Amino acid sequence: MTPAFSNTYARLPERFFVRQDPASVPEPTLVRLNTGLAESLGLDVKWLAGKDGVAMLAGNVMPDGAEPLAMVYAGHQFGGWSPRLGDGRAILLGEVLAPDGSRHDLHLKGSGRTPYSRGGDGKAHLGAVLREYIISEAMAALGIPTTRALAAVATGETVLREQPMPGAVLTRTAQSHIRVGTFEYFASRDDTEALSALLGHVIERHYPAAGAAEVPALAMLDAVLHRQADLIAQWMSVGFIHGVMNTDNMSIAGESIDFGPCAFMDAYHPSTVFSSIDGQGRYAWANQPRIAHWNLAQLAQSLLPLIDGPPEQAAETAQSVLNRFPAAFQAAYGARFGAKIGLAALGEPEAGLMQDLLAMMATDAVDFTQAFTALTRGLAAADFGSFRALFGHAQEIDVWLEQWRARVGKEPAETAIARMRGANPVVIPRNHRVEAALEAAIAGDIGVFENLLSAIATPFTEARDLADYETPPQPEEIVTATYCGT
Repeated sequence: MTPAFSNTYARLPERFFVRQDPASVPEPTLVRLNTGLAESLGLDVKWLAGKDGVAMLAGNVMPDGAEPLAMVYAGHQFGGWSPRLGDGRAILLGEVLAPDGSRHDLHLKGSGRTPYSRGGDGKAHLGAVLREYIISEAMAALGIPTTRALAAVATGETVLREQPMPGAVLTRTAQSHIRVGTFEYFASRDDTEALSALLGHVIERHYPAAGAAEVPALAMLDAVLHRQADLIAQWMSVGFIHGVMNTDNMSIAGESIDFGPCAFMDAYHPSTVFSSIDGQGRYAWANQPRIAHWNLAQLAQSLLPLIDGPPEQAAETAQSVLNRFPAAFQAAYGARFGAKIGLAALGEPEAGLMQDLLAMMATDAVDFTQAFTALTRGLAAADFGSFRALFGHAQEIDVWLEQWRARVGKEPAETAIARMRGANPVVIPRNHRVEAALEAAIAGDIGVFENLLSAIATPFTEARDLADYETPPQPEEIVTATYCGT
């Protein structure tokens, strides 16, 4: 009945982690079980929802085969070096193999203090847990690589943040929880033996083709680079802002991870920031590609001891791989944003069309999601009245529409419409809806949360009964800052 574990990270040297059980909680209560995800992983849904399953999800009971541990890593946080971070409020229970053969971590977040807690309580509160549940499941529904939420469990404890909050634990899954910061940790200690073991583990688990390359470290760097380029383009194409793109929050597997003060844009502006701790806008919407490139440079620096030749030659070779990022990102961005306006890609003239549209959206504070949804519906109905009404400068948008229609008309309308419907979500987890769901859940009403989850489950589907979830916030509903919950 319990998960069948097949652990590989726990076979790495002991300096990669600390073996530790999660903290026990007094009154574990299941708030939400992701039955679809559980079934896809081959887990027993009935058992998970029962007393023994909830005890495991809360961290009170460790099933046979689990090898709980807290992972160590380092990281650059807002550009500043932190030599020892690690799982300060999380425990990796182990790894399970899904029926399709894929490997997934089972990971508890909010499971108590570890040696890496740095003075924190190691706990999570219900609002932060449900925020990650909503955002990660929204990303999955949007087709964006992401960690997933398997379950949320209330603990019966009170967690102190700005005010007392109900405690909770999130069980999440991931291809792995290895980060850029994991490589940085061992590189900063000149531990080449550990670096080599980590590289071998990552290649076997995520990038097996890199093992046959002349220089496996460079092949892995190139593979991670391309996954990150595509991931960031996908984020931006739906108006997503991660909020804390530190190197310890960048997954080597290329998944979205660690949903703290993240948010989806309402009114478009390239410098949009929501995170309450990002006062300088380092991780603004438009800065995300630059930061991803910077983070990858830290990974490349960490890999230098595993690249043959003198240090200068190794650095030059790694730099030649890093230099591929701008082109990789532009290709991914062109494909994602091209589809948003019905095109296969953005060449030189098409890129100008997109830039002009985004500039007008910024000038008129047009809602990002609503603009592209209205354009899609306009092409399908041959009526752009709703799209034009979003803009305050009618003459300029009419000129743009004429230019765009001339370009998109070079292919059958059905082709363009299909692309746009597959690229432009109708429903996203808008910030004011997320906040309303969290506030209601904390007050004891989980129904608002459940309704929001249902709405974001099919983000590309036109459904008029979900019209309220499409609507941008009223002025008094606008969320200007989001918080990480630690």
